[in-house]
Amino acid sequence: MFKFTAKALACALSLTIAGMAQAAEPIVIKFSHVVAEHTPKGQGALLFKKLAEERLGDKVKVEVYPNSSLFGDGKEMEALLLGDVQLIAPSLAKFEHYTKQIQVFDLPFLFKDMAALDRFQQSAEGQALLKSMEDKNITGLGYWHNGLKQLSANKPLREPKDARGLKFRVQPSAVLEEQFKAVRANPRKMSFAEVYQGLQTGVVNGAENPYSNIYSQKMHEVQKYITESNHGALDYMLITNTKFWNGLPEDVRGELDKIIVEVTAEVNKQAGALNDDAKQRIIDAKTSEIITLTPEQRDMWRDAMKPVWAKFEGEIGADLIKAADAANQ
Repeated sequence: MFKFTAKALACALSLTIAGMAQAAEPIVIKFSHVVAEHTPKGQGALLFKKLAEERLGDKVKVEVYPNSSLFGDGKEMEALLLGDVQLIAPSLAKFEHYTKQIQVFDLPFLFKDMAALDRFQQSAEGQALLKSMEDKNITGLGYWHNGLKQLSANKPLREPKDARGLKFRVQPSAVLEEQFKAVRANPRKMSFAEVYQGLQTGVVNGAENPYSNIYSQKMHEVQKYITESNHGALDYMLITNTKFWNGLPEDVRGELDKIIVEVTAEVNKQAGALNDDAKQRIIDAKTSEIITLTPEQRDMWRDAMKPVWAKFEGEIGADLIKAADAANQ
């Protein structure tokens, strides 16, 4: 009887020690993204890691994988849903398969500036979109700015007719495809990691990106002209696996929520400065000519692309488009 009891106690003690060791292991949060570290998203990921590990100590370990080093933009969503990564921040153009409403962000010339975009994202309608995919195991944690998109090509683009026949790289977005078809250009879907080579070899002739992406990926070295069109925003949604997030200890999740609010504010504050710096570096490199559109030329581009709004009104919702447009006031 004694031997059995001693053996049972030893076994229980062993299990307890093992359990304590297991409990002491940090929660690993893998943050995968496809851009360089010196971009708004890249800086945001590093700041999240810094603050999470400072404030939660041994409870969490954040691993950041930039520049498609873990998963490319064609695989990162699948990886998140499978639990292979815990945080990603895809472009808003990547969500049309999960909710058509988020296509509102891709409509060309919808937001006159980043302040208007920010007002819409902070509105009730914008915040609701963060939670609109939870039935598909995707929880939005915040919107991260990158910047307004510029058109780049190996010929000057001053009027819509100049884009006719050119092959433009696009993200997998029906709205962005129609945007280029509206000016009789040819959209070509291509992963972000392949864009530089695609431009270099002529597989595509042009692209649309904020200055920070153009500079950090060296696209200005293989694009002779950049038209400052500001025709749309390239923003991201920081997302997580819903089951993973809801399964975190309450104290950990609560602190991470606070950190994300702080990091989001800093990313969005710094995005403008990073793009301004990238633009100046492109000017200094003297590899690309930056074309400034006249108000009349910009109106021509807007008039050519705006019919795309009506084409997607049924999927996005007229009320949502109206609410987004109202943020310009």
